[in-house]
Amino acid sequence: MKKISAAFALAILAFGVVQASALDRRVRINNESSYDIVEFYASNTGSRSWEEDILGRNILPAGHSVVINIDDGSGYCKYDFLAVFEDGDEVVSADNNVCELSQFSFTD
Repeated sequence: MKKISAAFALAILAFGVVQASALDRRVRINNESSYDIVEFYASNTGSRSWEEDILGRNILPAGHSVVINIDDGSGYCKYDFLAVFEDGDEVVSADNNVCELSQFSFTD
């Protein structure tokens, strides 16, 4: 009986590890502000610097949204977001759980 219980526990643990690594890290970023977002960064909370601008040469116009896969291969679920707006304002939102979050909105 102990061997079955141990095997069952090991199977559950393995399933949990596979499930955690396969979590969906896609988040719809909504720009509900009056200004275009010209740069957007998402870095895991363990990082000391911002990663590359996810939008690249694109912008996220006011009133629009985009789905971004915020998976840097690190296995992290918690990310900090930085949005840079066309007027130069910067907004930081820390500690966002992208494994549970399906949408995030920037507003005025």
